[in-house]
Amino acid sequence: MKLTHAHADGTPGEAPSPGMAWVPGGEFLMGSEDFYPEERPVRPVRIEGFWMDERPVTAAEFRRFVRETGYITLAERPLDPQDYPDADPDLLVPGALVFRPTPGPVPLDDFRAWWEYVPGASWKRPGGPGTTINGRDRHPVVQVAFEDAEAYAAWAGKELPTEAEWERAARGGLEEAAFAWGDEQFPGGKPAANTWQGRFPWENLKLDGFAGTSPAGSFPPNGYGLHDMCGNVWEWTTDFYAPAGNGEAPACCAPPIAPGEGFPRRVIKGGSHLCAPNYCLRYRPAARQGEAVDTSTGHIGFRCIVRP
Repeated sequence: MKLTHAHADGTPGEAPSPGMAWVPGGEFLMGSEDFYPEERPVRPVRIEGFWMDERPVTAAEFRRFVRETGYITLAERPLDPQDYPDADPDLLVPGALVFRPTPGPVPLDDFRAWWEYVPGASWKRPGGPGTTINGRDRHPVVQVAFEDAEAYAAWAGKELPTEAEWERAARGGLEEAAFAWGDEQFPGGKPAANTWQGRFPWENLKLDGFAGTSPAGSFPPNGYGLHDMCGNVWEWTTDFYAPAGNGEAPACCAPPIAPGEGFPRRVIKGGSHLCAPNYCLRYRPAARQGEAVDTSTGHIGFRCIVRP
């Protein structure tokens, strides 16, 4: 990787690869006092500048990685019964979590009402057997666990961002704004991201035009030229998850942390197409959630960075 001379504004002269935008370094206010406890407190954080993918990694890009390396994702590998001591061994088959809308309103305290573990679900069959990514090349890759994202990043000569780097990038220069595009949820009356409009998990009004993921870059970029920083898919970061506030917050789009859970959790950021105000108003830069590193779901993807 070669970076040319810096411009007058401090931006290195050329991106290390096409489709990357410069996120300037500096101090910013991380977190929010206005929504969920795990986002508190607001605190000043200083980071160095870096390059970031303008869009989440797509299914086509991940397919190229798999074809060139022969990589097998976590969701495609046999499960070790020792990792799941309380599970029925006959049920320990490769697969991933798939969202199933409910036929009507349900209590929002049990994610099992809308998440189903589907044998055979993986990045190339995100909804399980009989589904495909054909025709969805530009959509973000999903059903990728943390180590899958790390493996892709290493292959691409890049890295995954820290939580602070991700949040700095998502804010796009808008200090303390609620969303990546400002403080209005629907600027000009139009959705600015792919989220859930309606009552989760059964009524999706699709005011943004999408029922599931959307092609990466379907919505305008933020102030740093980055698309889909909020909504569409959650994105992995390298930070281990711990509640930042006064204890554990209610789980939203992912299963809650169980006592004695055997897998560490990393922070995911940005919310997804399944985030709805009645349940999960987390399509915001400050929003954060812990996701078990063994988990692959249909609403988590990633993007990469390069630190000069």
